[in-house]
Amino acid sequence: MILLQLSAAQGPSECCLAVSRALRRLLHEAALCGVQIEFIDEEGGERAGTLRSVLVSLDGERAPDLARRWEGTVQWTCQSPYRPRHARKNWFIGVARCAAPSPALAGEIRFETCRASGPGGQHVNRTESAVRAIHVDTGTSVRLQSERSQHANKRIATLLIAHKLAQQADQSMLAQRAQRRMLHHQVERGTPVRVFKGECFEPA
Repeated sequence: MILLQLSAAQGPSECCLAVSRALRRLLHEAALCGVQIEFIDEEGGERAGTLRSVLVSLDGERAPDLARRWEGTVQWTCQSPYRPRHARKNWFIGVARCAAPSPALAGEIRFETCRASGPGGQHVNRTESAVRAIHVDTGTSVRLQSERSQHANKRIATLLIAHKLAQQADQSMLAQRAQRRMLHHQVERGTPVRVFKGECFEPA
């Protein structure tokens, strides 16, 4: 299983729209190659139908190949649908594969189980398949019930904790750079790994 994050970083609404359309394209490509995708976390953009970021898991034999095709900077070349007179036509988003957690991380996490809530059928409601994972040192926690088995939820929760810890480390590094007055960008604009064009987000 691989965790993949698509992010508009600090980009404008056009970048958030690009995340939404890139996700749709990723789902299409995953279906074609038999890769299963689960939604783990998402942050909506300011405009309807847009996403600031989304975190998904990829599972299947061809998941590593699919992740490799998307990792890096993705460029979308299109006239802004929100600002028709805007001169800019190139929008950039970042796609990052979350690093595999350290083998020692599992020993730093406390797991609590509880009954899952919401839709999912009798099995979900009757068994304690939902998992809350707490990283003891930092207090970072996640709650997961997307999978029916407790074991699967623990595995994804561990990946998600690792992802959150990495994000915190990145934010700390960015804050240090800001203090040193260094200009930084979370999305590189010069070396896209994928380029798409037009309203239909077609490959260039």
